[in-house]
Amino acid sequence: MTSVRDIAYVRYQATDLDSMERFLSDFGLVLATKTDRALYMRARGGSHHVHITEAGDLNRPIGFGLFADSEEGLRAFAEFVGEPVEDNPEPGGGKRVRTRDPSGFVIDLLYGQQRVEPLPHRQGIAMNFDSSRSRRGKAVRLKPSPSEVLRLGHVAILVPDFRASYAFYRDALGMKPSDLYYAGSETNEIAAFMRCGLGGEWTDHHTVALVSSSNGEARFDHSAFEVVDLDDVMQGGQYLRSRGYMHSWGVGRHVQGSQIFDYWRDPFGNKIEHWTDGDLVNDETPVGRAPISNDELQQWAPPLTPEFFE
Repeated sequence: MTSVRDIAYVRYQATDLDSMERFLSDFGLVLATKTDRALYMRARGGSHHVHITEAGDLNRPIGFGLFADSEEGLRAFAEFVGEPVEDNPEPGGGKRVRTRDPSGFVIDLLYGQQRVEPLPHRQGIAMNFDSSRSRRGKAVRLKPSPSEVLRLGHVAILVPDFRASYAFYRDALGMKPSDLYYAGSETNEIAAFMRCGLGGEWTDHHTVALVSSSNGEARFDHSAFEVVDLDDVMQGGQYLRSRGYMHSWGVGRHVQGSQIFDYWRDPFGNKIEHWTDGDLVNDETPVGRAPISNDELQQWAPPLTPEFFE
């Protein structure tokens, strides 16, 4: 059976690669490779790239990539979806199986992609909370700058057929639910936060979040990138605000996943999240179930506005 180890990248199409590069640099990503047809941006971890933008006539999400846990898993996925294993033609190389999920998103499963040397970043700030007072004789002094994005954490997608999408990510990719939401009857499941199925190994609370689309449209809700700590969320947001970008919602703390979050819009309207301090789960962690409501989006945060749901 296929087992996904992590998310690899998100993939968008945009009419202006230069504008996207400027925004993503201000967001905290770093240029990996750029051609006249595509932009590849990396984080500070060892992945070759975590964000792809293809040049095109439309501004839209295309899909995303995931890392297979093994070459055997890659081949099992190829057999399950009836697509070939091919040499990955994009930067970073390795092997790839490309298919579409039930919503039409392009899904790349990768194995053997080139790893790169991690980029330096500041360490998380020791905080003098409660009895954990480990910062002694040192002051906190930060300079205005973009966040230091460590990695891509997850993608949340709106899907027209929730049951078909849930079955695909469970059966084709071996992903498992961390939390499920229902509307009305408990059997009417309409959202799932899905993690990598790595047994007893600790993994992010969710790597792919599926939410039933209210209007039958398939689209990304957001892509989410982990930063160093709370100060990095705050100063990164302050930097984006100084550069004139559109804020969407935050800062707050989620319920499912517990992340401290802040949402922004790129120049093409795509919602993108800085986050830190997320939950880790494994097969021993109970699966949650709850009725859907806006209260389930946050434990504390500013009021939601209609813009956030667009």
